[in-house]
Amino acid sequence: MKYTDNALNILAAKNFRGIGNAWINKELGNVKDIEIVVELIEKRTKDPINEKIFLERREFIRKNIARLGNSCDGITAIGDQDFPYLRGNANPSEKPVALFYKGDLSLLSKNSVNVAVIGVLNPDQDTEIDERKIVELLVNKGMTIVSGLAFGCDSIAHDQTLRSNGATVAILPSPLNNILPARNYELAVNIVENQGLLITEYYTEPEHMMELSSRYIERDRLQALFSDAVVLSASYSPNSVDPNNPKPDSGSRHAMEKANNYGITRAVIYNEKKHIGNPKYDLNRQIIANSKNVIVIDPLSPFSSIDKITCSENENFDLFNGEQGDLFA
Repeated sequence: MKYTDNALNILAAKNFRGIGNAWINKELGNVKDIEIVVELIEKRTKDPINEKIFLERREFIRKNIARLGNSCDGITAIGDQDFPYLRGNANPSEKPVALFYKGDLSLLSKNSVNVAVIGVLNPDQDTEIDERKIVELLVNKGMTIVSGLAFGCDSIAHDQTLRSNGATVAILPSPLNNILPARNYELAVNIVENQGLLITEYYTEPEHMMELSSRYIERDRLQALFSDAVVLSASYSPNSVDPNNPKPDSGSRHAMEKANNYGITRAVIYNEKKHIGNPKYDLNRQIIANSKNVIVIDPLSPFSSIDKITCSENENFDLFNGEQGDLFA
């Protein structure tokens, strides 16, 4: 497993009370010396700390990381040369500071043009057909497809990318040695075997369900931060009512809201005649109604909209402007 002393320092620092992403992004981005790291943490935390305590915590974390085994290729942290390029303008508290990965980390570099494709957990057959068409067009334009490995639209996005011989990135809410959802374990393996990437902020299991729910929301922000555009296939809104689904899923709104906050291009798949009255497109309609600059992709005639997402004139595309066991054990 590949990682630097800097990555271990970042993970150890985060283990002290009062130390979060915002503080680490501000204070430790370019700090490599342990004495300085300890001195800075001492000014912030109420926990006891000296160099010995810090190194003990760092060693404890290193042993925990070792348990990931072959499921993890490495760790990258803020200050490392290979730390991913973040798109958009996020608050320091929302920027990741350490990431665990399996596969091709260069897919998150500035030289990779990434499009997230996300959506509902239970898409209709027509939704799947439309999404596969759009993903194939994006892949044919050279885009890397980002999603969250969830059931439904996420899985479709990853699967179609592989079928179209493209590269895809899956962002997880779980450690790499416990792929969630478990039924997508084989899909995760296929992603890595086909020059893709699995990535997560976590190396331990959540302590309770509330923490797991929070991790899903945190994962959604990364879908935006690692993408030059975010495409919504289909999703309920928080107020949706579906007689065929007593608990409509509207989790996609988190990534769409973050993309909007970060100034990242947003697009929705929608055709008024085809989708009117379908509650699984409530969020699509809501975004169209409330946003002047959202790109609407008509699945019956998608080409001009796809060009808007991928063309060199899009200012967000900096590239053109200058219990699972171990994965692969």
